[in-house]
Amino acid sequence: MGAIFMLHHVRPNGVARHGFAPNAGLEITPHFLDAVLHHVVGKGYDLVSLNDAALRLKGEVPSPRPFAVFTLDDGYEDNFVHAWPVFRRHACPFTIFVAPAIIEGACELWWRGLEAVIAGAPRITGVLEGSGFEFDTLSDAAKQAAFKRLYWPVRNLPEHRQREWIRQFCDHHGVDLDAQCRSEAMTWDDVRQIAADPLCTIGAHTINHYAMARLPEEEALSEAVASKDRIAEELGRAPDVFAYPYGDPGSAGPRDFDLIREAGFAAAVTTRKGLIFSAHKDHLTALPRLSLNGDYQKLRYVDVLLSGSAFVLWNGFKRVAVA
Repeated sequence: MGAIFMLHHVRPNGVARHGFAPNAGLEITPHFLDAVLHHVVGKGYDLVSLNDAALRLKGEVPSPRPFAVFTLDDGYEDNFVHAWPVFRRHACPFTIFVAPAIIEGACELWWRGLEAVIAGAPRITGVLEGSGFEFDTLSDAAKQAAFKRLYWPVRNLPEHRQREWIRQFCDHHGVDLDAQCRSEAMTWDDVRQIAADPLCTIGAHTINHYAMARLPEEEALSEAVASKDRIAEELGRAPDVFAYPYGDPGSAGPRDFDLIREAGFAAAVTTRKGLIFSAHKDHLTALPRLSLNGDYQKLRYVDVLLSGSAFVLWNGFKRVAVA
């Protein structure tokens, strides 16, 4: 029936084509976003909001053509500065999922902190889960190797331990995580201004950008409900759509899909890969997305995503993968 696209950063010159840029996959250019919007409309897709897509799935609104939904995670300033004008130019609805701790400059964007430490040092040292490490990070290749060695061990730490570790690591190497977050994020004034545009929907994304599946049930539900309440406090209305931080099967699973339904959200998106089929009407809090990856900014890759062929083996030949 359609596709939900996922973005993070939209920056004119944010994606490095050479050198050390381990998070470049999270960044696309406004030019590429503009090209994608032209492309999907040319292929016969309706540009709709996430709420409208849910209504189409439930059969409450006719859906004669496939739909395309555009979503952005976290609430970065470049969404306000660079993505918003592109969406306006195309009259394209879009959803920004904001985590209040990010908006308030108090969230550990640990993947960016890790990058900043490695980028700024010729050598890094630390202790991770009881084991010491030391990496030469003088060259770009060495920096990339160090990031690759540390990324998944840090990603897989328990949520609260992960945030404690990255703060200690960044403090030790002179990187200010809070200043970094403040420089990356929209302000609440920005959020209020962009939310006043009828094209924009603000969705919830937990308070602290924690992987819900890694939290006890009570804390996971609290993160979702508190994010809804905090956004309502700032905007005067509560969001009814949600995105799971990270969103992969290890970060959001069936328990969390039920919790988000219990919290009163009408629809929620994961980062599980796939297209939207009519059977998703029974799984509106577990919708898959297609990632617009900064490493693959070519329209031919968009065509591969929209064909669904890339996900056949990934999802075990299932149209709906929610286990």
